[in-house]
Amino acid sequence: MYNSTTILTEIMKHMKDHDLILSDLAREAGMNPGTMSSIINGNRTLSVDQLDRITKAMGHPVGYYYERYVSEYLAEANPNWRRMSPFLHNCARLNKLDCIHEVVNLLMDKLGYSESLFELAEELFHEKMYQAAAILYENVAVSEKKQYSERLAMCQYRLFQTRQGDNQEKNYEAAVQFEIYVERLDEIDQLEALKDLANTYRSLRKWDKVELFAKALGDKAKIQYKLEQDHDVKKENLKKPVSPSFAYWAFSHLLRAEVCEAHKDYEKALQHTYTYADLSWVKETDEITLEWKKRYKEWSEANTYVNKLHAGEVGVLADYVAFFSSRKEETLPGLDNVIEAANRHHLNVDNILKQFETEILALLDKPECVGVYNQHFIIERYVHFTCELAVYYFNKSNFADGFTFLLNCLEKSTLINNKSYIIKCMRLYESYQEYASTDTKTAYRNLINEVDKDET
Repeated sequence: MYNSTTILTEIMKHMKDHDLILSDLAREAGMNPGTMSSIINGNRTLSVDQLDRITKAMGHPVGYYYERYVSEYLAEANPNWRRMSPFLHNCARLNKLDCIHEVVNLLMDKLGYSESLFELAEELFHEKMYQAAAILYENVAVSEKKQYSERLAMCQYRLFQTRQGDNQEKNYEAAVQFEIYVERLDEIDQLEALKDLANTYRSLRKWDKVELFAKALGDKAKIQYKLEQDHDVKKENLKKPVSPSFAYWAFSHLLRAEVCEAHKDYEKALQHTYTYADLSWVKETDEITLEWKKRYKEWSEANTYVNKLHAGEVGVLADYVAFFSSRKEETLPGLDNVIEAANRHHLNVDNILKQFETEILALLDKPECVGVYNQHFIIERYVHFTCELAVYYFNKSNFADGFTFLLNCLEKSTLINNKSYIIKCMRLYESYQEYASTDTKTAYRNLINEVDKDET
C-alpha cells in the first residue's frame, strides 16, 4: 500500500498520540509557538534547522525525515539555495549520500548552480567530508566538461585526492584521469598537484611518470621562486603555495634521484642528491624555511648513504644504520634499503635485523605513517621490505622466517591490490614450496583464494 504520509501529518499524529498542543511541541523543540503554528498550517516553509529541532523533540534521530524533506520541500520549480545549502551540509555530516545525490540532481537540471556547488564542495573537502564533496565535484565537472576552465581542473584535482586510498589500481586510475588537467590549474596550485601526482606514481614505482612530473615540478617551482624574489612584484598580490616554492624545487630533485636509483644509475642519483642538499642560495631565515632546509639536509645525508650502499660501497653501512636508528620515521625506509643491499651484494645483516627486531615485529602488526611520510609511501615500502626480507631468509635457507614474511607481503599486497607484488610473491612461493609446512601451504591457498575473489 502506498504511504502518502507527509512530514506535517507525522508531526500532527505525534502531537495527538502524546496529547500535545502546539505550544508544548514548540517548547520541546526550542521554537517560537507562532512559528510552529505557521509551519503546521502550511503558511511557512519548514527549514532544515526547524526540521532537526522538531525531529529531536519527537524522539527521532536527526535526519530521520531527510528523504521526505527532499521530495516535499526541495523538489520545486525554482530551487532555493538558502534551504538546499544547509541541508546538503547536514547530509554530508550524517553521511546521507543518497539525499545529496537527489538534491544535486535537482540543482543540475537548472543553470547557474555550478559555482555554488563548487564552493560548498570546497567547504566539505576542507572539513574532510570527502565522499560528500566528491559527489558535488563530480557533478560540477560534468556540467563544465566542455569548458577549458580552472574550476573544472580543480574539481578533477579534488576527485584525484579523494580517490587516493589503499587500492593501488584505483590510485593509478585516478592519477591517469587527473594528469591531463594539471596544467589547467592555477600556477600556484600546480605545485602541490604535481607533487601529489609524482608521489602517487612514486608509490606505484612508475618511474617514467615520476620523472616527467618531477621535472615539471622543479621547473615551475624555480620560476615561482624567482617571481617571489622580484622586487617589482607586489608580494601581497602573490598567492602563497602550501609549502615554500624552493621546497618543491628541492623535492623535484629528490624524486629524480629516486628515479636514477631505481634505474641503478647511482652516480646521477648522487648528483641530484647533492643538488637539493645545497640550499645556501635560499636567503629567507624564517622558521618554516629553516625547518625545510634542515629536513632536506637530513634527507640528502640519508640518500647519500643509500646510493653509495646500493652501488656497493658497503663500508657506509654502519654509518647509515647509526643515522636512521635515531630517527623513528626513517626506520622502515632504512631497513628496506639495508635488506635490498644485502640481497644485491650478498651481505650478512643478521645483527642489524636483531637490533631492530622489536621495530620489525611492530611493522608486521601494523605499518603506520610517521613524520612527513604519507600512508601510501609507508605501505609501498613495507610491502617491498617484506618481499626483500623473504628473499633474504630464503637465501640463507631460513625457510620458516622466509615464509612468514612472504605470506605477510602477499596478504598486504592483496589488501592494496598491488598485482606486481602479488605475482612476485607467487613466483617466490613456487620456487620454495617444497620447504613449506602444511600450515604455510594452507595459509598460502587461503590468500590465493582472496586474490581470485578480487579478480572475479
